[in-house]
Amino acid sequence: MMDPGASPTTATPNTNGVPSGGSLHPTDTPAAAVQRWAFVVSQRYQHLLDKSTPFLLYRWIVFCVIAIIYTVRVFFVQGFYVVSYALGIYILNLLIGFLSPQVDPEFQDLSDGPGLPSRSSDEFRPFVRRLPEFKFWYSITKAFCIAFVLTFFSAFDVPVFWPILLFYWVILFTLTMKKQILHMIKYKYVPFSIGKQRYDGKKANSTESSSLSS
Repeated sequence: MMDPGASPTTATPNTNGVPSGGSLHPTDTPAAAVQRWAFVVSQRYQHLLDKSTPFLLYRWIVFCVIAIIYTVRVFFVQGFYVVSYALGIYILNLLIGFLSPQVDPEFQDLSDGPGLPSRSSDEFRPFVRRLPEFKFWYSITKAFCIAFVLTFFSAFDVPVFWPILLFYWVILFTLTMKKQILHMIKYKYVPFSIGKQRYDGKKANSTESSSLSS
């Protein structure tokens, strides 16, 4: 039973006219409804990407499956070699960013960022990539998906002698990786970190005791 002294409750109106939870409003225009739906989908998509970040192995397994599907598609269609060549150039560009440090040692004197250690006595600094692993995975996976979709449009099936494209890509890959490896050797850095940097407590204690005794 309702208390006679209590005032009736009224629903608080939505002043901005946007219903919560991404639900559609009866008075929405088609453009507003599509915009709200796209916003909700992008939010959920970004949420799935954020949740997949720690699962490195599973993410790369998914990429391998997508790459195999694209390769099988091109093999059976026997075409779209220009699309595959453009995909290879894009992958090479991503790979260079993945293997390169965030701050180029050649321009270290002109920047304020931390540099790479050049001697074993230097302070340990983790290798920071120009292109992080997750962005590298996301970009290369998205590139394969786009290339796979393009194989369903005959306009992108440009007739070309594919061995020439393959030979040119191999030459370009070899020269680019040779330059990158020489850069690694010159500035003494490795773009892969295996495990974590550990310090031996006994060794540190013995070093401190020897310095105190001296």
